[in-house]
Amino acid sequence: MRAIQHPDIPTPAGHYSPIVEHGGVLYVSGQLPAEEDGAFPEGIEAQTLSALGKVRGLVEAAGSRLEDIIQVRIYVCDVELWGAVNETYAGFFGAHRPARIVVPTGPLHGGCLVEIEATAAAR
Repeated sequence: MRAIQHPDIPTPAGHYSPIVEHGGVLYVSGQLPAEEDGAFPEGIEAQTLSALGKVRGLVEAAGSRLEDIIQVRIYVCDVELWGAVNETYAGFFGAHRPARIVVPTGPLHGGCLVEIEATAAAR
């Protein structure tokens, strides 16, 4: 296992690596939609785009592309938000359709509405 190091990858506050590579696979830790100041964007669509953008940024910092994402796991605080998450997700990925799971969780860290993790092929 190798933790990916890159200047674009911020140091996490907790005891984990944001992205690791093992056996040709990238594992992206759950990404919250927090902005640099720690605040969350307003609304589920903005939070979904923010978390997906962070996933894409980590995958790209590791040398892969959005199209290399194999699977996405979405944790959403309320299943009633699923329609908006799905629409935003579809717009973000376009024709690319990774395998996906959606997990309704109840409250998430800091009151955010969504957290997203992913698995991707390493290049």
